[in-house]
Amino acid sequence: MTSYTQDLEEKGFIDQPVDRSLDLIQEIKKLKEEKNAVILGHFYITPELQDISDFIGDSLGLAREAARTEADLIVFLGVHFMGETAKILNPGKKVIIPDLKASCSLAESAPAEAFAAFKAQYPDHTVLSYINCTAAIKCMSDVIVTSTNAVQIVESFPKDQKIIFAPDRNLGGYINNLTEREMVLWDGACMVHERFSLERILELKEKHPEAEFIAHPECEKPLLLVADYIGSTTALLKYATEKSDSKTFIVATESGILHQMKKKSPDKTFIPAPSNDSTCACEDCSYMKLNTMEKLYNALKYELPEIQLGKEEIEKSLKPIEKMLEISDRLGL
Repeated sequence: MTSYTQDLEEKGFIDQPVDRSLDLIQEIKKLKEEKNAVILGHFYITPELQDISDFIGDSLGLAREAARTEADLIVFLGVHFMGETAKILNPGKKVIIPDLKASCSLAESAPAEAFAAFKAQYPDHTVLSYINCTAAIKCMSDVIVTSTNAVQIVESFPKDQKIIFAPDRNLGGYINNLTEREMVLWDGACMVHERFSLERILELKEKHPEAEFIAHPECEKPLLLVADYIGSTTALLKYATEKSDSKTFIVATESGILHQMKKKSPDKTFIPAPSNDSTCACEDCSYMKLNTMEKLYNALKYELPEIQLGKEEIEKSLKPIEKMLEISDRLGL
């Protein structure tokens, strides 16, 4: 066993030293060209990684890019389930992520065996699952949704359609309120969006009365009740930089999105919503931040770690994703 594969098995990433004299940006660009690779980056990764990505977006946008890319190698800067989604949508491509341990608290909140038992209690229900779930959960789903298209996809079903929504109880509850549905909700949540402090946000609003408070629907209901605008990551970005005339925003989602907001509207002020941790001024996803420039360089160099999924798992999980894309295209989302 070579040293780098041993490191990979033990640590989840290629732990080879990177020459500090290297210009990593240039080296990554060179490797990308040599290997005909495409780098897909989520809004929640660090600014330097966002800037080196070929495409930057949310789960829906990156899923579409993964499906249509002609690159030989897909490098996904995000978390594990996103790499799985890319592999599911383009199984003929090699998909790598810089760190296999870049998981997701929301995805982890829905263990496959427990969810299967839960689903069995509602045999006449259609299963809609948020894309922030594992391939195993996707295999048990009828339609996948994202925070961008979830409300519209739910509304595309008849009012009397019985639905299970998984794994995010906050997003599911928000959709229930908007659509006046009674979807059965799996009890899962994102630790990032649950750690925002309502008390500290209200204090911020008092200090900045001119600011609009905008929030992701994965946040808990008390925060959503005081929000001036609620939307997906992409919707928050578009609202703050294009639609609203306000000059100051308090933003309740993972702080990585502020980089794109500042790039698009440098004349505006974006304040990260504070968490319950009094020592922290913002809320970061520790899993997303496992992606680094050094790990990206090594991942491209060695083409590892690779996302591995079985043929049957790919085929089963592809169907609900294709259904999502079909409905989204039909609705013009």
